[in-house]
Amino acid sequence: MITISLRPVGRNWGTISFASTLYLCPILDLLLAEIPAKLQAELRLGLQEALVNAAKHGNNLDPSKKVIVRFSLIDNQYWWVISDQGGGFDPKSADLDCETDPTDYLPPDESENGRGMCILHQIFDQVEWNKRGTELRLCKQLQARRKLSLRI
Repeated sequence: MITISLRPVGRNWGTISFASTLYLCPILDLLLAEIPAKLQAELRLGLQEALVNAAKHGNNLDPSKKVIVRFSLIDNQYWWVISDQGGGFDPKSADLDCETDPTDYLPPDESENGRGMCILHQIFDQVEWNKRGTELRLCKQLQARRKLSLRI
């Protein structure tokens, strides 16, 4: 079951919650409905990775546990806050050093997991976890619009 609050207006936040599942197409469609077309493919990949991590690694795909996504557009920044009901993890183990090449953190080719953190850091401008490792905050900065010249 998917629960949706009203769409965010101004500085308000919208909320979507759903039982842990990997069937994420309808959730991603809702989260990307107001996103400019040129950003949708990239953000779909990033949000899908974050939601899979919450449902699979956070909640162990337990359908009695929910993934909650709060989202908003604030001052030319799209924000998503993704929470799971799992036991958490040490977020320091997932931090990437911004001065190093993120591909240095990729796992071996034969590994089934481990690429998600690199993907998140490549797509989003801010990637932050809470101390317990059960909440992920993602931000994508929109480019500021150029001001029109008022020459007469």
